[in-house]
Amino acid sequence: MRREQTQVTPPRRVLVTGGAGFIGCNLTASLLQEGAQVTVLDSLVRKGAAVNLEWLQRQSLPGQLLFVRGDVRNAGLVTQLVRNADEIYHLAAQVAVTSSLEDPRLDFEVNLGGAFNVLEAARQSGHRPFVLFTSTNKVYGMLASGSSAGALPENGFDETRVLDFHSPYGCSKGAADQYMRDYARVFHLPVVVFRMSCIYGPHQFGTEDQGWVAHFAIAALSGRPITIYGDGSQVRDLLFVDDLVRAMGLARRNADRLAGEVFNMGGGPTHARSLVQVIAELERRTGHPIRLQHGPWRVGDQRWYVSDIRRFQHATGWQPEIDPGCGIERMYTWLQTHRPAWDDTVSSPLALAG
Repeated sequence: MRREQTQVTPPRRVLVTGGAGFIGCNLTASLLQEGAQVTVLDSLVRKGAAVNLEWLQRQSLPGQLLFVRGDVRNAGLVTQLVRNADEIYHLAAQVAVTSSLEDPRLDFEVNLGGAFNVLEAARQSGHRPFVLFTSTNKVYGMLASGSSAGALPENGFDETRVLDFHSPYGCSKGAADQYMRDYARVFHLPVVVFRMSCIYGPHQFGTEDQGWVAHFAIAALSGRPITIYGDGSQVRDLLFVDDLVRAMGLARRNADRLAGEVFNMGGGPTHARSLVQVIAELERRTGHPIRLQHGPWRVGDQRWYVSDIRRFQHATGWQPEIDPGCGIERMYTWLQTHRPAWDDTVSSPLALAG
């Protein structure tokens, strides 16, 4: 009697650039739970990344997680890591508009040069790995600045909005965004682009320049004042990181159908909140007022941005499941229980690979 041989499916081989950053570590943890073999490329420049990496190493099985400390500007290193990857999540970036104004060349080299290195490595690999790139709503420029709700789109801004890069950061991410689309068209790579709005959640070591929801929560917990630039009426649609990670998984599973597509990714109109509303939410949790300071409006700051997420919803059935009230509570609780991890965090928005 012949014994039937059981075929074992090899684990997915995944590269996450910026995998020790906020979004990267949440994504990597999910991939590890799915049994994937994950390589994390991160420079650990940003404080908090080392804490996230240590947490990931505790989540992984022996041999499941490989960490490479490096920079996406290193084309040779990127090529080496991409060579055996089935999936690539390119999250590594310089992440702040303010830093791009201070050092435009660095912003250009990291955001556009790093993205180009990933694309060229994927093209030269010869096996068409799936690539997901995290772009930004800043590719749409300043957008609406008036206060009339009637002048704003009911469902938020959709992907047909004219690109209008504003600030070096908008230019570098926007140019990388377009390179991603074009490599999908010209070289037939299965690339998907997410133009992301306000993502928040555990493992976010937010600063004044990037990750503002976590920054507000850290300030509330530590008793430090929050500086509001403008009047605090700026509106963003909040998306909890678990919902984003689910969307990334759906994009990968539908890669053949979604290749070359760009999607606005955020919480949508039902998850839209102003800065002052988020502050009020945090004050309810702390039980005391948060000290506020005020400064002038900043260059490139959109007064009102809400993502129209219907296109990705129609394509995959995805929708946000965690409302801002619940999400802020979960993030706040995580920060409370992990105070040593963020209490000495230096407010540096630079994250070359994180």
